[in-house]
Amino acid sequence: MTELSNKEISSTLDTLKMASAVAILLSSVFSFYYFAELSVLIRVLVVIFSVILSLMIFFSTQRGIIFWDFIQGSRVEMRKVVWPTKQETIQTTLTVFMFVLVLGIFFWLLDFLLLYITTSITS
Repeated sequence: MTELSNKEISSTLDTLKMASAVAILLSSVFSFYYFAELSVLIRVLVVIFSVILSLMIFFSTQRGIIFWDFIQGSRVEMRKVVWPTKQETIQTTLTVFMFVLVLGIFFWLLDFLLLYITTSITS
């Protein structure tokens, strides 16, 4: 029973944290435009500070921890990827460009042929 109430408390606390993070972000955007007479530098610094604070609050929630684990796992998987060499990249890019060029010319000629046939029939 205590485990259930701990989960409920944690869930409620996480909800409050998420709501406060969103409220901080929204209030920073509002204050950016509301205090238009202040220097842009000060307003941007306030927004940056608010974003950092909101991220810190978000990453202290259960969903934030899960998201951070996902980011870490993604970085590990990115290191495992075998990236193509420069030569392979250039060859693939040139192949795609040539294919697009050939198909573009083909469809242009097909369009020209269909236009010719259509005008011949309707004339």
